[in-house]
Amino acid sequence: MATCVDVGAATYPAEFGGKPILPMEGRSLVPAFANHPIEREALFWEHEGNAAVRVGDMKLVRLGRNGAWELYDLKADRTERHDLAADRPALVRELAGKWDA
Repeated sequence: MATCVDVGAATYPAEFGGKPILPMEGRSLVPAFANHPIEREALFWEHEGNAAVRVGDMKLVRLGRNGAWELYDLKADRTERHDLAADRPALVRELAGKWDA
């Protein structure tokens, strides 16, 4: 939504039909279109119960809503073949906490 509002030079409303609406979330991707970095704490996504959070090169993923979290270092392991969750439990807890928040 933030990108659409930015591209359209629009203003995101605080209400519609006299009723308040939720504030817009996220950041515009327009700077990335010009090859500029986008400042962000983390990337989060979910699809059909599967979930992921990425901070820098570290990516935490979960298969299904009840799946165990798996941790990958994308700089060293771009194909996500070596789960580091057992070796880095504190980082798993930290990233899972960000997901839950």
